[in-house]
Amino acid sequence: MFSVIFPGQGSQIVGMGKEFYDKFDLVKNLFKEADETLNFPLSKLILEGPKEELDLTANTQPAIFLISYSIFSIIKREFNIDLSKAKYFAGHSLGEYSALSCAGYLSFSDTLKILRIRGDAMQNSVPKGQGGMVAVLGSTVETIEKILKENEQNFIAQIANDNSEGQIVLSGKIEDLKKLITTLKEKTIKNIKLPVSAPFHCSLMSKATNIMTNELKKLDFLKSKNKLISNVTAKEISNIDELIDLLIKQIENRVRWRESVNNMINGGVKHFIEIGPGKVLSGLVKRINREVKIDTINNQEDIKNLKI
Repeated sequence: MFSVIFPGQGSQIVGMGKEFYDKFDLVKNLFKEADETLNFPLSKLILEGPKEELDLTANTQPAIFLISYSIFSIIKREFNIDLSKAKYFAGHSLGEYSALSCAGYLSFSDTLKILRIRGDAMQNSVPKGQGGMVAVLGSTVETIEKILKENEQNFIAQIANDNSEGQIVLSGKIEDLKKLITTLKEKTIKNIKLPVSAPFHCSLMSKATNIMTNELKKLDFLKSKNKLISNVTAKEISNIDELIDLLIKQIENRVRWRESVNNMINGGVKHFIEIGPGKVLSGLVKRINREVKIDTINNQEDIKNLKI
């Protein structure tokens, strides 16, 4: 039994997907459709850069989705591998949108449009330079929650990502994060300030929540038999209304990736297939459970070696 998983922000690099773009008309057509849908040369930005522009959240989100969707389509149409047999589809933050599109809940063009809006809304929810994120290594969610509770009068920060055993990411205002870092150092807890321009998955994203509430309700969600796992609950999503509600909540809520992976494994999954640029999720899954099989699909060779 296998799950298909899709990466989030941070996996992007200039030139990602080029091998598939050069070889397959299917991918060239998807890139062309993306440019036309967004009325913006996204394909040129992906293939040629500059990196600074690709790294802007409003560009990164549709770009990573386009690569994930292209690879998924190649696996299905050019290699005739049926990934709809997956027990679950799941993704990390923006990867959840790649999951729901590849699982048949949202059209390719609608997913591109909503991710462009989502990226822009998240980027502009907090003035540049006022918010950030810090990765905490080698600690537990319980320990970090205790630290946050004990220091409520001193600073405010929220757990944005519970990624894996020993990898937690927090969001907050820059001045609060500085105080958090001082507290973590006192407790000899290793931490790294992340090179992001906004504090994702926390209450500072409320403006983005308002925008996404309106935009998501305009979309035409489709029915599908494929099962999705929610970032917000780490559990299976059972209907479209719940899906929309959870996508809205996802903006300000913790990405429960560690719990999601554990719940999929408890549901019988023994094999994870990561589709998209990089291998971040494969690394996280490995840290969560060393027994499961993991395939990362970045090129044709990876697809040829894929056995389900």
